[in-house]
Amino acid sequence: MAEELGPSRSKYRVRLLKVPEEREARRFLEELGCTEHGRRIMVPKMVHRVVRVDHLDSRAANILKQDMLAIGGEVSLPRDVFDYGGKKVSAVISGTLAHFRELIPKLKLQPFGLKELALELEGLLFKKGNRVLHLGGRQFDLDERTLVMGIVNVTPDSFSDGGKFLQADRAVEHALRLVEEGADILDVGGESTRPGSEFVPLEEELRRVVPVLERLVERVEVPISIDTTKAEVARRALDLGCAMVNDISAGRLDPEMLPLVASRGVPICLMHMKGLPKDMQRDPRYDDVVGEIMDFLRERAEVAMEAGVERDDILVDPGIGFGKTLEHNLEILRRLEEFKSLGYPLLLGTSRKSFIGAILDLPVEERLEGTAASVALGIAAGADIVRVHDVREMVRVARVADAICGKGLRGSTV
Repeated sequence: MAEELGPSRSKYRVRLLKVPEEREARRFLEELGCTEHGRRIMVPKMVHRVVRVDHLDSRAANILKQDMLAIGGEVSLPRDVFDYGGKKVSAVISGTLAHFRELIPKLKLQPFGLKELALELEGLLFKKGNRVLHLGGRQFDLDERTLVMGIVNVTPDSFSDGGKFLQADRAVEHALRLVEEGADILDVGGESTRPGSEFVPLEEELRRVVPVLERLVERVEVPISIDTTKAEVARRALDLGCAMVNDISAGRLDPEMLPLVASRGVPICLMHMKGLPKDMQRDPRYDDVVGEIMDFLRERAEVAMEAGVERDDILVDPGIGFGKTLEHNLEILRRLEEFKSLGYPLLLGTSRKSFIGAILDLPVEERLEGTAASVALGIAAGADIVRVHDVREMVRVARVADAICGKGLRGSTV
């Protein structure tokens, strides 16, 4: 009987390689000593992509499957799709980058909307968009490092620090400390959006934030974001020198918000929220939480651009905790990388939130480690900006996560 070789006695060293991008494939082949010609041929064959397409004409789906199968890839379709007669279906396309490069020119020659699909696939897989965020006269290369946004709540009832910084002097002192701790952006808000909260009157929100902003813009060099759903608050904040608007309603609650942002030429973060803060946690339901949030963000971004907002000035936020259960939040975080398909910088806000408390059974003041875990994993999945309370600690988490993910190491000897 032939002798069985256990792992310790094998004469081979066998290991799985993770090849998420072409740069990893190129590095592995360089280590092997492959020629440049060989690398050009093999690198696209080593990187695999799986793409889901919704709202596809069933006739187009059949052509898509035939074209992809002919070049060695795969397309998964609903059962009996040949009998759908032009109805809309979903498809999952699976193949290497080499397969997609061969598929796209074929689709451009086909009917039933496949030319448009080819252009979308081309943009998604092969055209790198602008990854520089212009903010307050500064340029942030989002491929170099993750930005840390420090939270300044000028409110009496925010879920984490409500009332601590309601007085302008204390809020300014807190903001200055966040800058010293390494915040790249300050996010100042005068209205709590915790579950169950009500919107405050315009005059009260202005009374809270204007004195803080007046003092901050003179004392800090980092850009300041105004966290509001009201166009008048945003207008006053921008007049004072704020550089960005963070709107949890994605421009839905005030019809003047998107035209205002467009006229000022500043970035806006569009966030997903199911319902309103006062009722958003009353049994929120989704059929496909990630798919539905992506559809929402895509639609709001299109509305923003129709209002005149530049594409490069749009950021998106999946809205952790805003109309989501624990399971919804975890599903979003597991699949966070899918949101990069939208093509906009991704802001993530998990800091001290209730889903962390539910996992650890800990009060809000003891959720630092849970926040750190969500921030690190969020960065690994593609978050470009993390919005946090504990800036010093999360700056450190972000720098380590960036280094592991390969950000910020260009030209480094580390």
